[in-house]
Amino acid sequence: MRAEVAVRERATLGEGPTWDPATGRLIWVDILGCRVHTYDPAGGRRSVMTTEQHVGAAKPRAGGGLVVNLREGVGLYDTDGAFSWLARRPVPGRRGNDAAVAADGALWAGTMRYDEKADGGSLLRVAPDGTVTEVFGGVAVSNGTGWSPDGSLMYYVDSPTRRIDVCRMSGERPLDRRSFVTVEPGAGFPDGLTVDADGCVWVAFWDGARLCRYTPRGDLDRTLELPVRRPTACAFGGPGLRDLYITTARTGLARPHPLSGSLLVVPGAGVGMPAAAFGG
Repeated sequence: MRAEVAVRERATLGEGPTWDPATGRLIWVDILGCRVHTYDPAGGRRSVMTTEQHVGAAKPRAGGGLVVNLREGVGLYDTDGAFSWLARRPVPGRRGNDAAVAADGALWAGTMRYDEKADGGSLLRVAPDGTVTEVFGGVAVSNGTGWSPDGSLMYYVDSPTRRIDVCRMSGERPLDRRSFVTVEPGAGFPDGLTVDADGCVWVAFWDGARLCRYTPRGDLDRTLELPVRRPTACAFGGPGLRDLYITTARTGLARPHPLSGSLLVVPGAGVGMPAAAFGG
């Protein structure tokens, strides 16, 4: 496998690639640049929308438009670009980070402090009607969240812990959180993740310059070396959900690689699972 350039960009903190099957586009964000990008691989068309706040994630809505995880909470963009707050919960020094949509249409939205204080963030479940439930508190940097193909397991990353955790799902609640993979010091920090159709977990490693795929038993079975030091997240998209898209960052690097901040793609890397749209 080898990564190619899908979109050459200088995103400060690229994150959250998500395939939107309704439009045939990949959606991704530049968190600190306050931008939501879209990319149509079939025609090469791109768009960029600026948000009023740092944007940790943007996901498609079932009726069109986007749900966004912003600095002060979760908001909605309609298809005409009109914005409204769904769940506004501002906390000084804190912002939204990575997020994922569960099969029931709820948004699982991570938060973190700008100073990355060890217990300053959380993982929240935001229902389509705006009801907010705290799933995990005491989080430092809430990142990758994903579910097994049958929905019985949830995977989760709080990056500074150097762990990829797994939980047993009971309805809307994750139970029995435990370590799925522990990353050795010096190997980078687990960041965003996606689960493929075989139930394997693909994880981007910040400061690790690579992606790793783990079997459902937690065994490492594939490593993809990357030219950039800070890959942030990955998602399958394109025809048959066979192409693996990777977001990257250049923030904090004195001499970033020329591709840092670009959107990369590995054609034919595997087969992904269709992403659910937000129900609100």
